[in-house]
Amino acid sequence: MKHVMLYCRSGFEKECAGEIQDKATQLEVYGFPRVKKHSGYVLFECYQDGDANTLIKKIDFQSLIFARQMFAVAAEFTELPKEDRISPILDTLGDIEEFPRCGDLRIETPDTNEAKELLKFCRKFTVPLRQALRGKGILFNKDNPKKPVLHVCFVEPGHCYIGYSYTDNNSQFFMGIPRLKFPADAPSRSTLKLEEAFHVFIPKSEWDTRLASGMWAVDLGACPGGWTYQLVKRSMFVHAVDNGSMADSLMDTGQVKHHMEDGFKFEPARKNVTWLVCDMIEKPSRVAQLMGEWIISGWAKEAIFNLKLPMKGRYDEVLEDIENLKLFLTENDVKYRLQAKHLYHDREEITVHVQCLSNISPR
Repeated sequence: MKHVMLYCRSGFEKECAGEIQDKATQLEVYGFPRVKKHSGYVLFECYQDGDANTLIKKIDFQSLIFARQMFAVAAEFTELPKEDRISPILDTLGDIEEFPRCGDLRIETPDTNEAKELLKFCRKFTVPLRQALRGKGILFNKDNPKKPVLHVCFVEPGHCYIGYSYTDNNSQFFMGIPRLKFPADAPSRSTLKLEEAFHVFIPKSEWDTRLASGMWAVDLGACPGGWTYQLVKRSMFVHAVDNGSMADSLMDTGQVKHHMEDGFKFEPARKNVTWLVCDMIEKPSRVAQLMGEWIISGWAKEAIFNLKLPMKGRYDEVLEDIENLKLFLTENDVKYRLQAKHLYHDREEITVHVQCLSNISPR
């Protein structure tokens, strides 16, 4: 197997390709990305057979910013016959000795308007293909979350890529996208950005302790309250910092204190803040620096923030801002965990999560 398939947001294939190229080179796995603009995916072709499996094992999926999913490609079908799509798949996978027995099946498409028209077919095709794969021993008879996931990605009618990913190094979500519903009482759709960030960055088993009722949070650039809404919904108390107006529904909860101040100048009066969130429209380097200052000062234990991307050189800007933030924290003896992702609800921005692992005395 020589190919790795990565899903991404349409229009960000170039950034996804640059990232997989860098990660592969660091592992001394050599190849090149195949990119089709606005396709919603990238194919990385390795020079050596078997290197695709090496990449999906050794590249930490959580370290990828622009990829929503990653799997090794075992087969490509360009013209599956309408009268019998299943037999060619069974015959081909049955002949691949190194193809693992899988515990789950996902029949997906890239996230483009054209490809998503195939989703209705994908749903109908899932049950008969699952039964046939189980009959051939390619899938376990029952779903097994510890075994690899078998991916079938249709890019066009009759044209699909088939492969597998490892459950400890992939996205748990179908198509790499958490399915969230916009709350009718939320002040803005931006609320889904923070909700998705919680799903992606915080293990569900840790929500009760890390997103706990009664915590204090600060929302910089809060107006009209989309991100504050997520914090209030989790019974937190929030300092909402913005010169604009906040939604009355949030102020009526009694959990929000509105500070009409510049987010770059605000300092918490008490050092009891657990969460810092920020979705300000500012230069990404400036926002990253501000987030680092909050963590270093001991003003917050965890931060989730967006970095707005320039029109050109987006990948280079992301790398520079994140590396500068890491260096800033390291130089100040802060132990941390950092992850960045181009989330489904992001557009020309990425979302970054930093968790402070040091015991820092507030300055």
